Amino acid sequence: MIPKSTKTRNARNTRKTTLFGVFRVFVCFVVLQSVGSAQIFTQRGFLEGSLVGYPQEAPNDPTQLVGDFLARDEVFVAATPWLRLAAGLDFRANSHDQVDDSWAVDFTDRTVRRPRLSIRRAAATLTRGPFTLDAGKQFIRWGRADIVTPTDRFAPRDFLNVFDNELLGVTGVRAAFDTGAGTLEAVATRFTPSRPPLVDQRWAVLPPGVPPPTAPLLRTYPDAPQVGVRFNHAGSGFDWSASYFDGNNYLPNIDAAGITFPPMKMIGGDAAMPTRWVTLKGEAAYFASSSPTTDEYVLYVIQIERQTGEWVLIGGYAGEVVTNQRSTAPVTFAPDRGLTRSIVGRVSYTVDVNQSFAFEAAVHQNGDGEYGKFEYSRAYGQHWRLTLSGVGMGGHGDDFIGQYHRNSHAVALVRYSF
Repeated sequence: MIPKSTKTRNARNTRKTTLFGVFRVFVCFVVLQSVGSAQIFTQRGFLEGSLVGYPQEAPNDPTQLVGDFLARDEVFVAATPWLRLAAGLDFRANSHDQVDDSWAVDFTDRTVRRPRLSIRRAAATLTRGPFTLDAGKQFIRWGRADIVTPTDRFAPRDFLNVFDNELLGVTGVRAAFDTGAGTLEAVATRFTPSRPPLVDQRWAVLPPGVPPPTAPLLRTYPDAPQVGVRFNHAGSGFDWSASYFDGNNYLPNIDAAGITFPPMKMIGGDAAMPTRWVTLKGEAAYFASSSPTTDEYVLYVIQIERQTGEWVLIGGYAGEVVTNQRSTAPVTFAPDRGLTRSIVGRVSYTVDVNQSFAFEAAVHQNGDGEYGKFEYSRAYGQHWRLTLSGVGMGGHGDDFIGQYHRNSHAVALVRYSF
């Protein structure tokens, strides 16, 4: 049972979020409209409907058909040669209680379910000579690997569907300086968590003997900023970067006391070297934590990539080395670690300007879990696109991939772009 004081505080925070969200939307769009008529103004958006079908029921979720709708609108303004503005708004609906009932405009991405209305991005970019500053809600990507990206620490995701996830924006500042030898980047953001699966739905798989919670677990979010630095060198024959992160893991620790996001320090790097036949890529990161119940470990990826004509082929190995095993939690959720110790690959083929095929797969080296996804996409005219995909999963119940063996599914998605 949640104490009354906690409920009062949560209600007060909800009202503040609503007021701040409406205020941010109002300010953002007033600014954009005021400068858009006289400056370079661009807009893009889409309406998207999808239907997901699961052949099997899950032990905690008998639903086998889920409908989802997303409307997204984004505007971009080149206000001056040194100032660019960007803002985006999402509207969502869902047939399986994956979207909040509230109509409050969300800015934080800290809701258990997806918000019905949310600010996807709201940022300003200032450029002066070799110096660039991005401030506001934005997307920050680190790393070069394509399937598992160990150093990508400012990229939380929505994992309501674990294998069809979406990036979430982070709020903060990113400063970049071109030194001539490369780009030095410094980042400071407010903590944004990944959104784990809902406990009463099929993507939340509990170990045998662990009962489902009878009430929402208490979530504790860190107040400290997330900071990091990265130096990226792009050369004619060899690209590399080195990075450091100090903050909290955007993936949770889960126990009887609730959901927490443990402190984390990361030091890592990546490199890419093109050769005559393939491009070689590598990425690795070491993760340390002051939490006594959080593991310390190394994630690494070795990858080759080849593009020939309309084909793109990617293959490699994602590995993990645990240097200090501390976690004893019966329930864990760590997709980045769950996809390691695997052979991974992706193949895509562009038929023409309107059609493409893609296939990706991951197979654990011990054979206990395997995942595969096939996708076909076709455009009709300038606005319409149909995407059909099928996802198959198998393996043992104690394997990260294998535990989802009842979640193989097919997706039909229609998008109208404007």
